[in-house]
Amino acid sequence: MAGDTGWSNWAGNQSADGITVTRPHGADEIARAIADARRSGRRIRPIGSGHSFTGIGRPDGVQLRLDRHADLVHFDAATGQVTVQAGMPLHRLNVLLQHAGRALTNLGDIDVQTVAGAFSTGTHGTGARFGGLATQIRGLSLVLADGSVLDCSATSHADVFRSARVGLGALGVISTVTLQTEPAFVLHAEEGTAELADVLASFDELADGTDHFEFYWFPHTTRTLTKRNMRVSLEVLDPLPRWRSWLGDEFLSNTVFGGVVAAGRRAPRLVRPLSQLTARALGSRSYSDLSHRVFTSPRRVRFVEMEYAIPRASLVPVLSELRRTVDASRWNIAFPVEVRVAAADDITLSTASGRDSAYLAVHVPLGAPDQEAYFGTLERLAGEVGGRPHWGKLHGLDATILRARYPRFDEFVALRDRLDPDGLFANEYLDRVLGPPVAARSVA
Repeated sequence: MAGDTGWSNWAGNQSADGITVTRPHGADEIARAIADARRSGRRIRPIGSGHSFTGIGRPDGVQLRLDRHADLVHFDAATGQVTVQAGMPLHRLNVLLQHAGRALTNLGDIDVQTVAGAFSTGTHGTGARFGGLATQIRGLSLVLADGSVLDCSATSHADVFRSARVGLGALGVISTVTLQTEPAFVLHAEEGTAELADVLASFDELADGTDHFEFYWFPHTTRTLTKRNMRVSLEVLDPLPRWRSWLGDEFLSNTVFGGVVAAGRRAPRLVRPLSQLTARALGSRSYSDLSHRVFTSPRRVRFVEMEYAIPRASLVPVLSELRRTVDASRWNIAFPVEVRVAAADDITLSTASGRDSAYLAVHVPLGAPDQEAYFGTLERLAGEVGGRPHWGKLHGLDATILRARYPRFDEFVALRDRLDPDGLFANEYLDRVLGPPVAARSVA
């Protein structure tokens, strides 16, 4: 199924017109779409739900939409491993696993991404003992540039497996993903306000003493919202009443906050007093619910985002300097700064590859006048400590800089050149962050 049309991402900051869109079902149809693109001399990019802010999913020729390639393939009750097609959205997978009495070990804070999109861009949750989502992968099926299908795991084509778990869509089109799940569990959530100075002073204690810890700092204030989620047994299930869940997650976090952002766009001078008011109005709540219901929340207010992974030990000085810069500026920042943590992993281009990491995420409305200066400040501060940008979130780095940030960067590029020497799966973003493919380098 194919046609000529246009595309834009969720945030509205990436778009493409005059592209050919194809919606395959099954590995054979994916392979045919790849062969058709090659014959026509056009590049092809797979896309999920479009929740990346960078141009990583932006097509310049053929777009491979995987919404029809989204089925459950196999669930092994003995091992707890589940295999799904690449286009399955996380929210649907979470429900399927819930019915089977299983759960993913960790999740990010939204669940609308497809499995392949979330894992390929290095999506992560939080938790000092837990890695990013890609650490849950046990096997991948890739449709390569020549149309062949390669199954890889820790014991089969291990070199491909090491890189393809966070593969940026540069190595091939993911057809299926096999994930290790665990028995369903409940998270006991404690949410409340605290002074930023107190949170930073006890950051290591909070991060290490909580299964899944994160906090949000509200610029132009000294206040934070902390979220401490502890794993408990299913018997402790005590969810919020429906009205209170709606009040906190839908009305306050989306409807009211959306009004604050809209008011700030019309009259920027209102942002600071409204931020003060919002921070003071925050309350506390405590509840216990199934893990995926606690990990994720609806996000209906549109924004663009930058996020950097930095060595965990650098979090306090970097955030402190960011706060000093914001306080001294004339910027009007309506969105809170999000802080999370993750354990080191062994994935080639994972932002936590080889080091325990803290994540700093900043957000602004699309087109905000302060975006360039604000995002540039975080990029500079993170760069001073070897920060690595989230592959799906805005940044200005190229292959030369990223090579110095990732010890195994050239290992990934060499694998990309071997599997896709002509750059069939490349686009402008991948040319920038990985460098041009080997065929293009040879011509040059």
